[in-house]
Amino acid sequence: MKHLLKVLNSKGNHPPCHLNLVFVLCIYLFVSACGSSSSGPTTGSISGFVKDGNEPVAGVTVTFQGTYISAVSDSAGAFTLRGVPAGNGARISAWKEGYYCGLLTELVVPAKDVVVSLRRHQLTDYEHYEWVSPEEGQGSCVQCHPALTEMAMQDAHLKAAVNPRFLSTYYGQDTLGNQSPNTTYKTITTQWGTFDVPQPYDRTQPYFGPGWRIDFPDSTGNCTSCHIPGAATKGDVDPRSVTGADKYGVHCDFCHKVGYVHLEQNTGLPPVTQPGVQNIDLFRPNIFSDLWSQLFMGSLADGNALDGGVPSPDGGINVITFEAKRTLYSESRYCAPCHYGGFWGQPVYTSYAEWAESPYADKQSASYKTCQDCHMPSPTLYKGKVLTNIAPGKGGIERNPSQLHSHNMTVTPELLRNSLTMDASASWIGSEIKVDVTLTNDKTGHHVPTDSPWRHMILLVEARDSNGNMLTLKSGSTLPSWCGIGEAKDGYYAYMPGKAFAKVLREMWTDVVPAVSYWRHTTLESDNRLAAFATDKSSYTFQSSGSPVAITVTLIYRRAFIEMMQKKKWDSPDIVMAHKKISL
Repeated sequence: MKHLLKVLNSKGNHPPCHLNLVFVLCIYLFVSACGSSSSGPTTGSISGFVKDGNEPVAGVTVTFQGTYISAVSDSAGAFTLRGVPAGNGARISAWKEGYYCGLLTELVVPAKDVVVSLRRHQLTDYEHYEWVSPEEGQGSCVQCHPALTEMAMQDAHLKAAVNPRFLSTYYGQDTLGNQSPNTTYKTITTQWGTFDVPQPYDRTQPYFGPGWRIDFPDSTGNCTSCHIPGAATKGDVDPRSVTGADKYGVHCDFCHKVGYVHLEQNTGLPPVTQPGVQNIDLFRPNIFSDLWSQLFMGSLADGNALDGGVPSPDGGINVITFEAKRTLYSESRYCAPCHYGGFWGQPVYTSYAEWAESPYADKQSASYKTCQDCHMPSPTLYKGKVLTNIAPGKGGIERNPSQLHSHNMTVTPELLRNSLTMDASASWIGSEIKVDVTLTNDKTGHHVPTDSPWRHMILLVEARDSNGNMLTLKSGSTLPSWCGIGEAKDGYYAYMPGKAFAKVLREMWTDVVPAVSYWRHTTLESDNRLAAFATDKSSYTFQSSGSPVAITVTLIYRRAFIEMMQKKKWDSPDIVMAHKKISL
């Protein structure tokens, strides 16, 4: 450097161009080096120990909060976080299954020999616990988690106790409160014994659709085990008797107290006749005990808290949280109790089993996805913006939005339209027109449709001449009678060209097909729903006079059989899942 300056200062000496560049580079490196030495390191490390009281805890995931910088404590409880931004106000969290999330705040990085405190949470259920309401009263969910609660309030789970389809079916009424008469029974003797079996409904009497309570007036049934599980922890109840948080159905506090889900060892499924809360271990804490405090479990390993905490002699402030991560909350198993079940040994709701049998359940498959991946996607929007803080002003921190999941799991028309792919084509074959339709379930991890056997899809294929007249179907399937006998303009499509997709049950004692009272003894009549990655192909041939032909292919989702919806007065319009027009 000195030699270069001497050359530049020599009288009349003009260095070549490349020496000028060397000079500029040297000055830049010199200044940069000076600057970096004065500003100090930009990152550092945090090392220390995780302890429960005075005992070290191994296998704890310690995280620089809100980031993916993490380490796992060793047998001595020791950990080191590297690459942590230097400076004041650092927060680290610690988590292990069975413990509340530990939180140590106000650290100065670099830091060493810090101690993060963990404490165990209750792994038993306190049956006298009082549920926290989503939005009513002091300490309700919405006060700390407004975004998640408002999402959940739009979801069908928090409307399960007041769903008009559920209530009118449970009581055997229409939505106006008109009551069907109780079912009559006949005593029969079979090789298995003597039984009272239900008789077909008397169609000469006022009838407003089926119902559990008109079949079994003296039994509450097990419906509330899924629809209002918080009220059914000691046995099922009448839906109209519930109070408090249970008025919402499957409410927030119940969902965040689920500690364990039982699956049968030989099937990997819940017992078919023990749905919902009957198959769940809850971890409701005894908040009146000096040993335990409130507990909210979820998928986040770093808790939030408003508590100012207690200064630690080893650095930072130890903050008590009431939150705990449980791996169950990121597994499809969590959903199993209410999405697999049936009556009298006959599986009826089977979406969990359908997922478990699909490639989506294989963790080694590129297709692997959980229920939560599709039905609780992340990132998620709240009021048009990406959600980054679930407890603003209540101890919440800014997070990577991919960690925060939607809490509105309602199956929307948009989700249904994105559930499968429909392709349709048409061609002339002499004086006839052939229409080919392919449906592929390439986007859904269970059958389409799924769960309630009332749900079905209607594939409607229409071919009309230039005057709008329907062409005669020469070959191909037609829709069954339960698609509705009447005018097509009113949604009655029976015997029109097309195909229906449904799980059809038969009532064992009355031979009613399809069975609408699926809580009775039933057998499986047929099931042609589309399993994950399954494809269905169908063809339809129409006679034509040769004039221009307009062909429409429409795939419709219908929540229940049209005759039943009319009797119940349900406002459940058809949803068009796919539609294609072809001109020849």
